[in-house]
Amino acid sequence: MEKAHAADYPEIVEVWEASVRATHHFLKEEDILYFKPLILNEFLKAVDLYCERDKAGSITGFLGVADGKIEMLFIHPDRRGTGIGKMLLQFAINNLHATLVDVNEQNTQAVDFYKHMGFEIKSRSELDSMGKPFPILHMELKRGDGEV
Repeated sequence: MEKAHAADYPEIVEVWEASVRATHHFLKEEDILYFKPLILNEFLKAVDLYCERDKAGSITGFLGVADGKIEMLFIHPDRRGTGIGKMLLQFAINNLHATLVDVNEQNTQAVDFYKHMGFEIKSRSELDSMGKPFPILHMELKRGDGEV
């Protein structure tokens, strides 16, 4: 796990796009094209950003946290199921003190992952933070779980 830098942003966006295309089937092409420059030019620099690399130095997953909330956690689809997501989440909880996450309700794999890792749904919003019609589940780490 290492702190990401601006020079990593293009590769991080590639991982983001590959992950979204593999898991966010509810998004249309125009939605991905809408979000992609926002991720690159605004969202990445607004979080404490960390990435995980493979032995060849390629980014396999990344994590962004701000004010105790996981704002982004994406794994390259070729590396899903290898423990990278769990490792990034544990780092967020144990090192960055993250206890909150918002998840697209339609991304059921992510919802199930966070539930499995000790998060519970606290509330729901019909629209995402950009006002788009993608319902969001607001989740919080269950109290008393301690380190994960």
